[in-house]
Amino acid sequence: MDVTLILINTLTMYWYFIPIFIFITVLKSPWFKGVLGEFLVNFLLKKYLPKEKYTLIKNVTLPTDDGTTQIDHIVVSEFGLFVIETKNMKGWIFGSTNQKQWTQKIFKYTGKFQNPLHQNYKHIQTLASCLTIPNEFIYSVVVFIGDSTFKTKMPDNVTYARGCVEYIKTKKVVHFSKKQVSHLNSEIEAGRLTPSLKTNLAHSKHVKTIVENKSETKKVINNVVEIKESAEKLCPQCGSEMSLRQAQKGKYVGNQFWGCTNFPKCRKVVNL
Repeated sequence: MDVTLILINTLTMYWYFIPIFIFITVLKSPWFKGVLGEFLVNFLLKKYLPKEKYTLIKNVTLPTDDGTTQIDHIVVSEFGLFVIETKNMKGWIFGSTNQKQWTQKIFKYTGKFQNPLHQNYKHIQTLASCLTIPNEFIYSVVVFIGDSTFKTKMPDNVTYARGCVEYIKTKKVVHFSKKQVSHLNSEIEAGRLTPSLKTNLAHSKHVKTIVENKSETKKVINNVVEIKESAEKLCPQCGSEMSLRQAQKGKYVGNQFWGCTNFPKCRKVVNL
């Protein structure tokens, strides 16, 4: 029987598995996990923060000097602005405020990811610059959604789902009048890039470029290390490593030369 005919018959018989397969693939994708995490945080913020005091602005993409930066949620209030970064992750989470990378551990799997507090710092800097307000009036909040457990002590502004609402409510010092809050809301809406597929694709491209540049930088650094290691001289007489030395006396005082590390058994020297 013709292979093409067999394939067509098979697809005809089991076509209903195709949408199921696609649906499962989408559910497991990082994109869907991110969307789900942001949806849950949106729900919590809308449900438990009084609307008369807090305004939620979600999915804000702001232009920067080198591209764009995307903020999951901004809560505007008289008590300050809260910039919220959402992480939908599972497993054990290890990290501290100053570490560049945090660790995720799931059974035997161990992975690294960027410190979300550092990631959120750029968001805050950009927002403060756009609104021309002091950084200290903007609070960084990181929310972990999913079956994750902190295995190291986290700062108060790194929380699980409901904890972000509780953290926001701890800030009770008034920084802005109601008129100023209204003005800040208008400025954010006016300054953000229009939410669209084009905006998201442009931001994704910018992030991809950053990742590629970091990868290239790492390669260059590794190559320099490799070149340095390959440049280590070996003694032509006994095969031991040679070290760079400087003459301390005699007519060649101050001159550098390669001396065998097997000295005094081997006295071979190589002049520069």
